[in-house]
Amino acid sequence: MSSTASASREQTAELVSRLLRDIPDFPEPGVLFKDITPLVADGPALAQVCEALAAPYRDAGITTVVGLEARGFIFGTAVALALGAGFVPVRKAGKLPGATVSLDYALEYGTARVEVHEDCVTPGERVLVVDDVLATGGTAAAAAELLEQVGAEVVAIEVVVELAALAGRSRLEGREVGALLTV
Repeated sequence: MSSTASASREQTAELVSRLLRDIPDFPEPGVLFKDITPLVADGPALAQVCEALAAPYRDAGITTVVGLEARGFIFGTAVALALGAGFVPVRKAGKLPGATVSLDYALEYGTARVEVHEDCVTPGERVLVVDDVLATGGTAAAAAELLEQVGAEVVAIEVVVELAALAGRSRLEGREVGALLTV
C-alpha cells in the first residue's frame, strides 16, 4: 500500500492546513479566500488529498463524480479516476454546449447560476459531488438539486475544506457531507 493510500484523514487534514493559503479581500473586500494553489502544486500532497476524498466511497457504488466549477474539477476528476467512475462538470451558466438545466443560488458574496447537461447522468446513477471549499453551501446545494432533477441519486458531498463560520452544512441538511479539514 502506498503512503498516500495509508494516510489517515487526520494526517491529510494536517497536510491541507499546512498548504492552504489565505488571501484577504478576494474576490471582494471582506472575503477571506482559501487558496488551494500551493496544495495542488505539490504532487504527493494532491495525490494524498484525492485518495482521502475517494476512500470512503470505494464500495459505495459511485458511478459518477461531479466536480463544481472550477476548483472542484481538479479534485473531482482525480477522485473519479480513483473510483473508476465517470466525471461530470457543474458549470457556471453559459459554459456548456447543448441542452442544460440550471439553477440560481446565493453565495457569500453575491448570486450565481450553475448548470449541467440535461443528459449528464442516467436515472438512478449514484453520484458523489466534490468541491474544494464548502462556504455557504449554495453551490453544493444547487448542484445536488440539479443532479436530482436529471435523475441522479446524490450519495454525498465531499470537500477539501469546510468554512464552519459560514454554516454551509446547514443548507445541506439531510445530505451526507464530508470535509477533510474544517476551519
